[in-house]
Amino acid sequence: MGLDLSLFMADWSRLRALPVEDRIEALQDATWPPDTEDDGRGHRPSDGWWWPPGTGAAAWCAEYEFLTTTGSYRPHARAGDAWADLRPLAEASVREAMDAFLDGLIWDADPDADPALTGGRGILPPVTDPLHPHLLLVCPPEAVRAKAPAWERVRPRLEALREPFAAECAGWAGRPDTFEDFTALLREWGEVATEAAGRGWGLVGLP
Repeated sequence: MGLDLSLFMADWSRLRALPVEDRIEALQDATWPPDTEDDGRGHRPSDGWWWPPGTGAAAWCAEYEFLTTTGSYRPHARAGDAWADLRPLAEASVREAMDAFLDGLIWDADPDADPALTGGRGILPPVTDPLHPHLLLVCPPEAVRAKAPAWERVRPRLEALREPFAAECAGWAGRPDTFEDFTALLREWGEVATEAAGRGWGLVGLP
């Protein structure tokens, strides 16, 4: 997993108004305009969101910088693998809510539906080389809307996953180092999903 993750939330109507072949570049250019130096990119509040410089309320997308990782996709893949390992030991109600929350973000209930294989469900250009994907995740607004309430069901019950994590993941290579690392990343995804759902926007993850 030598990939980085650039995660965007976007107004789907604005994104769909662009030619499909221009959408990836439009996301990248909006939040990091060409010839912009690091210190002139715009303001990143403590919540991790990079907003296009000078757009204010007119912004149609933003990029999220995870505060608990270095930008690599590896921690997200490890967290998804950890959930796949420990979910059989989770209580049924927690498992159901976590499945709804993580599916299509860092874990796939149906691996064949991976957007890196399906071409982004029509929102982004088709992927022609699965070994070099143009995207890591695509979560349209209707899917994001279901994730926010799922996260609210999971959030107060994260501690119930401590023992399953210890039994199935702790100390294993390719899994989060600690339960705290695992839940810290889940909380960030919860904040991302909540913010995007509140705006009615979707999520796009690029390598």
